[in-house]
Amino acid sequence: MAKRMATKVYRLFRNLGLVGYSSKKNIFGIHPLVISTAYITLSIGCCYILRRAVKSLLNDNVFRDIILEFITTIEMCICFFELIIVTENWGIIAYAISLFLLTIFWDNIWSDASACPYTLLEEVIEGQREYSNAALRICGQIAGALVTFSFVQLFWAMELVYTHKGKAFEDCTADLQVPMCMGAFIEAVGTCLCRLISRALGYTENKFSSIINALCSTIIVVAAFDTTGGYFNPALATSLKLGCEGNTFMEHFVTYWAGAIIGSVAAYYIFQSQKVQEYMEKVKPKTE
Repeated sequence: MAKRMATKVYRLFRNLGLVGYSSKKNIFGIHPLVISTAYITLSIGCCYILRRAVKSLLNDNVFRDIILEFITTIEMCICFFELIIVTENWGIIAYAISLFLLTIFWDNIWSDASACPYTLLEEVIEGQREYSNAALRICGQIAGALVTFSFVQLFWAMELVYTHKGKAFEDCTADLQVPMCMGAFIEAVGTCLCRLISRALGYTENKFSSIINALCSTIIVVAAFDTTGGYFNPALATSLKLGCEGNTFMEHFVTYWAGAIIGSVAAYYIFQSQKVQEYMEKVKPKTE
């Protein structure tokens, strides 16, 4: 009975394309995309548990904030490293769908960390955070970004599926396909648009804000994908592309750090401008 049921389940999975691949190249003959999805899910789950543990064991102080930023940044970067595999093998559509779903999930899960340096700088400008606190948390993000590939490399080195073959020790190449100043401009404009949309949605208290924000962010990222990679996050870009062949340190810093931070700061001042605030007051939901 159990054997018959197992056979039926296997046939169902095979018809769905989840199994039936070469067992020599893919563990248990499982579809590589299933393995990538499982790896991303497992990484998110482990980091979620670690964050819960940190918040339970440590008092609310700057040290705890640094640890949370460190863990959250690792979670984000691990997922994007695996999305590189997804994009190379299943195209930009698969990447966009994955990014869209992850953005919605993270928007609802991350509360004590941002994994993004410029959001902390925005809070400093707004007077909600001290410079020292922001600087230390950004250090936590950078540390997380820099150690992430060590974990990814261990998993890729197992070569559980053919899509990971040779990836653990493959030289990376830069995504910047335009001159440095143009790249910085693209990252600045994309970041500015993302932050303006996020702020506007937060102001209007739209119940579908997470979905709309994820959709808009995904479109902007995909639009910039063939020029800079569309990172719009200095920590993420540092983890995935710092030191890659094709870019100097200066090109990387100007494009992905200066560009994104300038775009973020610009978005803050644009949103705070009188005309924008007057418009937002008109569309803001009325409270009884």
